[in-house]
Amino acid sequence: MDCDGVLFDSEDANIAFYNEVLRRCGEPPMLGAEQVACHALASAQLFVKYYGDRPELLARMQATAKELDYGPFYRLMSPKPLLRSVLAELRSGYAMAMATNRGQTTHGVLGHFQLETYFDLAVGVLDVPRPKPHPDMLLHCLEHFSLRADEAIFVGDQATDAECAQAAGLRFVGIGPVAAVSPLRVAELAELPALLARLA
Repeated sequence: MDCDGVLFDSEDANIAFYNEVLRRCGEPPMLGAEQVACHALASAQLFVKYYGDRPELLARMQATAKELDYGPFYRLMSPKPLLRSVLAELRSGYAMAMATNRGQTTHGVLGHFQLETYFDLAVGVLDVPRPKPHPDMLLHCLEHFSLRADEAIFVGDQATDAECAQAAGLRFVGIGPVAAVSPLRVAELAELPALLARLA
């Protein structure tokens, strides 16, 4: 499953992090589409998309983001309702992996919120050649668990998550923004165990 938007409401944290990167580079804060994109794209994708035409600034932003400690921003992340009980229920019956476009904080977020025991694997953009929407993360998960694509499900909240699942051949469960166009969907993470039970 994805991290941001599925396990956590993390919009405020991500926006604050990127705005701090921009502030340190002497740039104004993100607005509108940039704020939306920061929840779906990896840092490298986001920076290239909006600042790729300014190579010197792009290089400074990439270096600044790499050096900036995400620790102070964790306090702006809110775990989804009943997160631990839902993960515990899922963990009892399924192998679990987190696949996220996060980079250096892929493992840090699980450690900070003490969620490591619920996941067998955590995969981020630093672990595979390409970020979502490319299928690399999910293919990595399938290989790790020795599963076929039709034996796995990916849960995400963005179009990039749905595209990633489709490219890897996995069934996709939408939550949040992408749920409206997903054949399989849940309104809240707490509904996921019941949905998976019906699919089984």
